[in-house]
Amino acid sequence: MASRFAAAPLLLTLGVTALENATFITYQPAFNDIIGPNPRLELLLQNESYPFAHEAAVYDPSTADVFMVGNYQTNNGGQPIQISRMRTNNDVYVREQIFPDIPMANGAVNYRDGILFASQGTVDRPSALIYMDPEPPYSTEVILDSFNGRRFNGLNDVVIHSDGSIWFTDPTYAYNQGFGPKPDLPHQVYRFDPATGSVRAVADGLGQPNGLAFSPDESILYVTDTDSLHGNGDNNPERAATIYAYDVKLYSGSPFLVNRRVFAYADNGIPDGVKVDTNGNVYSGCGDGVHVWSAGGELLGKIKLPSVSANFCFAEAGELYILNEYRVWKATLAEGTTGAKVAYPIH
Repeated sequence: MASRFAAAPLLLTLGVTALENATFITYQPAFNDIIGPNPRLELLLQNESYPFAHEAAVYDPSTADVFMVGNYQTNNGGQPIQISRMRTNNDVYVREQIFPDIPMANGAVNYRDGILFASQGTVDRPSALIYMDPEPPYSTEVILDSFNGRRFNGLNDVVIHSDGSIWFTDPTYAYNQGFGPKPDLPHQVYRFDPATGSVRAVADGLGQPNGLAFSPDESILYVTDTDSLHGNGDNNPERAATIYAYDVKLYSGSPFLVNRRVFAYADNGIPDGVKVDTNGNVYSGCGDGVHVWSAGGELLGKIKLPSVSANFCFAEAGELYILNEYRVWKATLAEGTTGAKVAYPIH
C-alpha cells in the first residue's frame, strides 16, 4: 500500500484542496531513498491568469535561475507562448518574461554556455532548434530548421549526447493546435550532428513522440509517447501514454536505436517531460505530478501536485524544480538525488 509524506508548509497561500494534493506518495521502499527522511515541497510562484509554467524547465547553474515556457492557449484566442526566467533574491522568487526570437518554444536543454530550444514554429516560421544566449538581450541562433530541406512538423523536446550530437522529437502538436502547417514528415525522433551537418531519423512508429532522456551511461534512450492527448480535444485513453526504452548501439560507426520496449505506462495523464537521476531512476511529468520509476520500470513513488506537471528540472543536489502550469514548485529531496550528467561514449 502506498504511503504519504505530507508537504511541508508552503511559501504561498493555497486553498485547502491544493494543500491536500501536494504531497509525496511512496509505492516502493526505494522511493524513500530518493526523497530522504524530510522531503519538502515549496510553492515558489503562482499566477492564475496564464499557464506560464508548462515546458522547457532549464536550470542555469551559473546564476541559479530557471528558464521555462508557457502553454499555448487554444481556447483563448491563440495566445502565443511566453518564455520566462525565474530568479531569486533573498529567498524571494520572481518571474520575468523575456522576448527572444523563438516562435512557439517548447522543450529546452542546457547547451554550450546557453540554452537550446525546440521551437515549434508557426505557419510563417519553420520549426527549428534555436540556441539562446541566457543573458539580455537574449540573442538567438538557428541551429537546424529542416530535414534536408523538408520542414519539420513542430519540434517538441531536445537532449544532448556526450558526443555532441543533438537528439529531438517531432510530433504534430503545432498542426493539431492550429498554429502550424500541415505535417510533411512522419512522427519521428531525430539525431543531428552539428560537426558534420548530418541529420537522421532514428525512430518512427510513435503516435506523438514527446520527451526524451538518456540513461546515465547513454546505453538507453527513453522516449515518451503522448498520443492519448492531441492538444485539440482529441483525447483517447486507448492510445499511448507510454515511456518506451531503446538500446543505443553502434553499427558502422553510427548510433542506432534498437530493441524498443515498453518501459512504463502512466496511470494518470500522459508522461511528458522525462529525466534520469544518477542512479538510473526515471522521472516523468504526468497528470498528477512527477512519477518516478526504477531503472527496471517499477513505479517507486510520486511527487503529487494539484494538477498536471508537463516538465521539471534537476538543480543542485537534492533539488527539483517542478512546473505545474500556473505554479512552480521546489521539491527538496535526499542530498544524494541528482540529475544524471551524461559523460560516456556509446558502445
